[in-house]
Amino acid sequence: MAVKGSAVLETKDLTVNFRTYRGEVKALDKVGLQLFEHEVLALVGESGCGKSVTALTILGLLPQNAYVLGGQILFKGEDLLRKSQEQMCEIRANYIAAIFQDPMTFMNPVLTVGLQLKEAFQVQRDLSIPGHRNESGEVSGGGITDFLLKRSVSEYDSSHKMSGRERERVAGDLSKKILDLVRLPDAVRILKEYPHELSGGMRQRCMIAMALARRPSIIVADEITTALDVTVQAQILKLLKELRDSIDASTILITHDLSVAAETADRIAVMYAGNVVEVADTKELFKNALHPYTQLLMKCIPDVRKPVEHLESIKGSVPDLIDPPLGCRFHPRCPFVMDVCRVQKPMQKDMGNGHLVHCKLY
Repeated sequence: MAVKGSAVLETKDLTVNFRTYRGEVKALDKVGLQLFEHEVLALVGESGCGKSVTALTILGLLPQNAYVLGGQILFKGEDLLRKSQEQMCEIRANYIAAIFQDPMTFMNPVLTVGLQLKEAFQVQRDLSIPGHRNESGEVSGGGITDFLLKRSVSEYDSSHKMSGRERERVAGDLSKKILDLVRLPDAVRILKEYPHELSGGMRQRCMIAMALARRPSIIVADEITTALDVTVQAQILKLLKELRDSIDASTILITHDLSVAAETADRIAVMYAGNVVEVADTKELFKNALHPYTQLLMKCIPDVRKPVEHLESIKGSVPDLIDPPLGCRFHPRCPFVMDVCRVQKPMQKDMGNGHLVHCKLY
């Protein structure tokens, strides 16, 4: 996919530390990323490489023992790191939505799905949608996709303003329609049920629906298929691909599974020990991986077409980020390590067509 236009979201030299009883954990080290309009950017890497910390920093949801040491997070030209907690709540309610790994943890167990979805719709400044009401009072015409594509209050005619009772009715109508959009059967029944009465895949679809209800500019999806079985994973990935064509939102997909990224993402950013080491178009990355870490990750993917005696693995482990290695953080595990790698951090090299790599080999 050829990426055009300016970035919707950009991180510049993002550096995050955690205070722990053992010392300072250098979780992110000058992370630079760009997310463009209507694209899916995947962040991949081993556990502990900084993917989720990057997402939580963007969302303004870092734990109390974490702090941003430096850098910027630019959303539509404004630095999110300069926003107050109240302003970040407003941004999360209207512009940047998150879908997390375990929906049972993030859904309210004592409220029905319908009440939680209505709440997500009712935080909107304006709920008016194209179309008209039929004899039963439901909205017809226009459709849920038209609603999701509308964000600015100024796009609506003042005649669409609604009373509290009408607003609640529209929120109920939209809740049913958005469950249909995420391919949940019998939406009327599901709206009356509690999270524990649904399967894992159904709960995850409800979380996706709640994210879409806010009509976000950006969706952050953090390991959303990890807790699901393989069949349901495939269904959720198919759903994400269908949704990207029907809504006007960009997506940051966080995963440790390269096959998930290959199936869904337009571009992939490979992270290691708090650094971005390579960024490229998905097809380009699988065809021509440049960084040694990316190459080793590719070798770890088993080929079902060929019998193998043993599965490949990357020797060693992710370093302790309280005392990370000097120079390139991957050098203790790198098969191509040079003396300069041990003392000097590699700079970003543009190899053409947006293929970026941080490695002294280039």
